[in-house]
Amino acid sequence: MLRAKLLFLAAGLAFASTARAEDGYRLWLRYDLIPDESLRQSYAAALSEIALPDSAANGGGIGATTLTAVRDELVTALRGLLGVDVPVVTTATRDGALLIGTPRRAPDLLALLTEADLRAAGEEGYILRRVAVGRQHRVLLVANRDIGLLYGAFGLLRFLATHQPLEQLDVVTAPRIERRMLDHWDNLNRFVERGYAGQSIWEWFVLPDVVSPRYRDYARACASIGLNGAVLNNVNADAQILTTPYLQKVAAIARVLRPYGVRVFLSARFSAPLEIGGLQTADPADPAVIQWWNDKAAEIYRVIPDFAGFLVKANSEGQPGPQNYRRTHADGANLLADAVALHGGIVIWRAFVYESSGGDRAQQAYAEFVPLDGKFRANVLVQVKNGPIDFMPREPFHPLFGAMPRTPLALELQITQEYFGQGTQLAFLAPMWKEVLDADTFRPAAGAVVARIVDGTAGLQRVSAIAGVANIGTDRNWTGHPLAQANWYAFGRLAWDHTLTAAQIADEWTRQTFSNDPRVVQSLASMLLASREAVVDYSMPLGLHHIMATGHHYGPGPWVDDLRADWNPVSYHRADAGGIGFDRTATGSNALAQYAPEVAQRWGDRATCPEEFLLWFHHVPWGHRMPSGKSLWEEICLHYQCGVDAVRGWQKTWDSLQGLIDAERFAHVQGLLRRQERDARDWRDACTQYFATFSKMPLPAGVEPPEHPLAFYKAAQLLYPPGWSPPK
Repeated sequence: MLRAKLLFLAAGLAFASTARAEDGYRLWLRYDLIPDESLRQSYAAALSEIALPDSAANGGGIGATTLTAVRDELVTALRGLLGVDVPVVTTATRDGALLIGTPRRAPDLLALLTEADLRAAGEEGYILRRVAVGRQHRVLLVANRDIGLLYGAFGLLRFLATHQPLEQLDVVTAPRIERRMLDHWDNLNRFVERGYAGQSIWEWFVLPDVVSPRYRDYARACASIGLNGAVLNNVNADAQILTTPYLQKVAAIARVLRPYGVRVFLSARFSAPLEIGGLQTADPADPAVIQWWNDKAAEIYRVIPDFAGFLVKANSEGQPGPQNYRRTHADGANLLADAVALHGGIVIWRAFVYESSGGDRAQQAYAEFVPLDGKFRANVLVQVKNGPIDFMPREPFHPLFGAMPRTPLALELQITQEYFGQGTQLAFLAPMWKEVLDADTFRPAAGAVVARIVDGTAGLQRVSAIAGVANIGTDRNWTGHPLAQANWYAFGRLAWDHTLTAAQIADEWTRQTFSNDPRVVQSLASMLLASREAVVDYSMPLGLHHIMATGHHYGPGPWVDDLRADWNPVSYHRADAGGIGFDRTATGSNALAQYAPEVAQRWGDRATCPEEFLLWFHHVPWGHRMPSGKSLWEEICLHYQCGVDAVRGWQKTWDSLQGLIDAERFAHVQGLLRRQERDARDWRDACTQYFATFSKMPLPAGVEPPEHPLAFYKAAQLLYPPGWSPPK
């Protein structure tokens, strides 16, 4: 007996010495044993076996490999969650069998559904339902296509991992947006522009010979939240990605992603015909250029048959484009669209364009693109950022939404936290994204919210898309900050169903990624939901924007005035002795005229303009009385203090969870919150002191005095922050 105990102890110690600590690699797909035994047993009884078509056990074919992915995910996940091996069969024999199939593969399942269910599921959706069949119960997972079965498998596992009662399982869902994609700003040297989680996961140098197993885990994570596209390279593109050797590398990645429904896009450099094609021009009207792109598209589709298309950044921030040849954005986009049209591809043309003209940068995209409405090919989408400047912590919705009714518009969001403390600060962005998705453009009428313009229900567009600039890298936990995983997750969930609330998403992510313990769920979800507003408060409150430090964009820099006008923070806050804020009314740049009259009228009057946009649209005197009864100056200072206090509150909340969260992730987040509190104080102290040089007013009661004089913050240099490569 003693010898047996010693052997058992030795085996346990050996396991403990080799087991990997909880490091975040598994994301929200952890599949740990459900601690509640009664719940675990009820799930096991309700999911006694997995009934799959024969082809799931066989290789070959895109459909078969997708079904294999369904089987593998369910077997692995149920073993982890339930602690038992659930057998896979071709014909159900037990009470509680999980029946999986499409109408083509399993026509007998149709008797348990309605035609309305299948219509509602569409091409990519699924049906999950617990039904009675005679005296037995079954769980149905049915879709019209195999990819829907994969999405449904992840939907079922999300249901289990969040500990919901299977008796209530009745889901019919389909994505509201057709193309749901991640944009990777990854360079071929593996540097990630605005990336804060290590290098690019794409190992270009050793591809296609070495294919990292991480690619499959990436595909699983994307499929689990319904993402179906990935742009592999930076919008500031290197033409080499379109050369034959690199297309072979891209094809190797595409083979891994394909069974999970993730199609590959590439960012195309408009000048590629000159740089890699040997031509003397990239003029979209030149016959040789047209032929070059047609030939290049044909080559791409030979090696990547399901290639999705091109993403293009042109005539912006130094990137070449059709305007170099006195052509329009439509001319350039249509050139590429014609090249991929025969193969079923699309072109996504970014509307992020501006030049140093001395005017209001917020107006330039509207001015360039609205005259082109209706002039793009049917397989072109114009991709528009959520706001008219550049992913600021808070912006009004972009005026292009609703202004181009004959052109499909894709929404571009930034998951990576360029202006939100990057990889070191907590900022859950779902509330921000909901803010823009739910914004009413009043074009053509009330109710035309941005979400309905993007998904096509407000018009007649035939293709829809939403893109998120990815926040992942080679860090073991994928996103640098353990809690930044929530933004990848939230983007996918909103891309699938933009009617979900930020609170729903925070709840289910917390339960899957950390714990179903009510203390953890309530505490962490509340931190997530408050975080975006707190970062706005301690950095750019009340409509302030673009006042961050130069280049790396980390920390405050409202005093910067030595750059081109459209990069200078002083050009955006316009503080002077009379007040602060950018006048975009008729007395200023008149950017408000680009919005519908209902929107412009509300935002154009200080009395009705929402406080969060006040300084975006108005130059306001320091002594202006706010709705709180306080002066504008007092309100600004108190917002900065409120942001600092919020982070301090999170520190206490997080500390209260010690012992309820694994030690490794607990310590990591604890340290990052310490850094965030310090950064919040730096923002507060630097900005209030700088703006005080104009207001000439003291700090109001309740605002802590600064730790250092203004000169200290102006002289501070931040060396080598993640994601920043100084200009050469």
